[in-house]
Amino acid sequence: MIGCLCIHGFTGGPHEIAPLTDYLKKNTNWEIAVPTLPGHGMELLLDEVTHKDWLNYAEQAYLNLAEKVDQVFLIGFSMGGMIAAQLAAKFSAARLVLLSPSRKYLNLIQMTIEASQIIKDRMLGEIEANFTYQQYKHKRGAIPARAYIEFLKCMKETKHSLSQINCPVLVLQGIQDGLVPYKSTHYLNKEIPVDIDVIYYADSKHLICLGDDKDIVVNAVFSYLTKQDEALAISKHQSAL
Repeated sequence: MIGCLCIHGFTGGPHEIAPLTDYLKKNTNWEIAVPTLPGHGMELLLDEVTHKDWLNYAEQAYLNLAEKVDQVFLIGFSMGGMIAAQLAAKFSAARLVLLSPSRKYLNLIQMTIEASQIIKDRMLGEIEANFTYQQYKHKRGAIPARAYIEFLKCMKETKHSLSQINCPVLVLQGIQDGLVPYKSTHYLNKEIPVDIDVIYYADSKHLICLGDDKDIVVNAVFSYLTKQDEALAISKHQSAL
């Protein structure tokens, strides 16, 4: 049986990747685990949690899932991508999917463009239709400065794991990402010792599973995982013969 552990991003929650996880639950018989990291979710409580809490919680979620299944697929979004990468390096993983992984972060040019659009929409009275504003407005005033420091610590600790990954890797990245520059995939390509597959989406921003390309993104991940799954099944069948 296949298990799939899906990890959300910094200050986010399972809702960030819901279109993908819901699709996998509906179209596979896999054991799908979508934990909420400590302090995260729609109501943020980040004052007293650390990056170690996030890493330990994700590791325990992996171990719990691994006990139930024969192989594990790992999917991580943004910071969750880096956490998933560490898990893939530390434990066995059949496949690793990184969605807008935060190996490098803060695309200042795109952030300026998005901020300008928010200001424009606010002046025009159209702010409630602004996608970026809708996705981030509940976080205003809810993220303490120390949480950003813990994020940086998490990135520093997890990036060393990239050189130890030996499973197949798929990276999906939006060109319009305001937090993670799309060129960050160049670093991943150099640091991960196996060949990685990369798909860029010209119209996607950071929340790649919620934007205009979400259906294409979901289908790309599903196709990647199920195609590889079929290859594994054929291989096992041939070995049995």
